[in-house]
Amino acid sequence: MHHFHDLAYRCTHFSLSMINEAYEKTANELSKTGSTPPVKNLQALNLQRIIHAVGMFSIFEAHLQRGLNCKNGFIEAELILDQAGKQTLKEDFHNCYLAINALKHGDGVSYAKLVGKISTLNFVVETPSTPTFEEGDVSGVIGLVRVDDDFIENCLELIEKVSVCIATQRPDFIL
Repeated sequence: MHHFHDLAYRCTHFSLSMINEAYEKTANELSKTGSTPPVKNLQALNLQRIIHAVGMFSIFEAHLQRGLNCKNGFIEAELILDQAGKQTLKEDFHNCYLAINALKHGDGVSYAKLVGKISTLNFVVETPSTPTFEEGDVSGVIGLVRVDDDFIENCLELIEKVSVCIATQRPDFIL
């Protein structure tokens, strides 16, 4: 099998291409009809972005656990990043992990940690003063983190950087 990050890259770009194409077509339909089905379709396409991000990151954890022969792939990856002196990468990876957890589990420990460091994040976390979508945006879906193409691309980039760092630190690591 090819490296996970290579396959995730192809999968992500294919998925985002299809989502964005369908989104544009549906938004055009909505502008002509103003009916409810296109609104639901736009929301479904935004939900698909969330599903893709959560799924990709969760599957990456399974690959880490298998490749590193450990019970918690993210903790092991963070230890390796720490040993490699990649503090910024470790922090960015951890923030992405917290965001994915907030998307999966809702308002809890991960979400609270994100809110505590909201000014340092490179993605939008919902608060009463910062919604994840603009008022009047009929395509918005409820979530504690804004999952747009940039967020997904950032997750993908982190997966690749973490994979490369781990492979450098652990030459026997195959992911």
